Amino acid sequence: MKIAVDICLSPALYPFYQKENDVVVVVDIFRATTTMCAAFNNGAAAIIPIADIELARKYKSEGFLVGAERKTRRVEFADFGNSPFEYSQEKVSEREIVFTTTNGTRAIDAAKDCGQLLIGAFSNIDMLTDKCLQWGERIIILCAGWNNKVNIEDTLFGGAFVEKLSEKAEVALESDAVRIALGLWESAKDSPLDYIKNSDHYRRLIANGVERDAAYCLRQNTVSVVPYYDRDIKKLRVSR
Repeated sequence: MKIAVDICLSPALYPFYQKENDVVVVVDIFRATTTMCAAFNNGAAAIIPIADIELARKYKSEGFLVGAERKTRRVEFADFGNSPFEYSQEKVSEREIVFTTTNGTRAIDAAKDCGQLLIGAFSNIDMLTDKCLQWGERIIILCAGWNNKVNIEDTLFGGAFVEKLSEKAEVALESDAVRIALGLWESAKDSPLDYIKNSDHYRRLIANGVERDAAYCLRQNTVSVVPYYDRDIKKLRVSR
């Protein structure tokens, strides 16, 4: 079976890509989707992704665990920010977490009505590839970007994912965005961290004292989960 694959480099462009029954992989490498994968890998029962910060505050007042980040920093009322290292097994195992971030949860909100929504990161890239081959004939990588702008790290992931997909199936590239991502990955894959050190978001991480998150977020296959969005309950759950 031939798999059609495309990459949407910004949530603002998603309306021009979406088709009925797509498998959409939302990716926010620095750091939301990497963090969600880490939380699930440490036993979280579910994640409730929301775009609105005031709704997150309301959930907190009702006793929920809340992860909330804006502009790389943890929001003052939240239990967690957006670092994968915060979501330890002791804190999140068998718990539901409300989660809102600057970019990642907004991308989830944009694509929540697609055929199947999955959460992707370098940390689950091989398992994600296998799930996509099982579940979809047309796959869209939806990059969260930064405030609707294109970023390097999500685009790099798109190239890496398509490369892996191409090793296991016949792939039809649906736009130049895929070719751009593949070219970027070819240039960066020998040392992604070095390649990305001049990027906007890496500099934000440095400025906010979370440099170690970047190295973790670029490591492949550190978790064994593929989160998916359950539209019936409006929560992310996990496929192991």
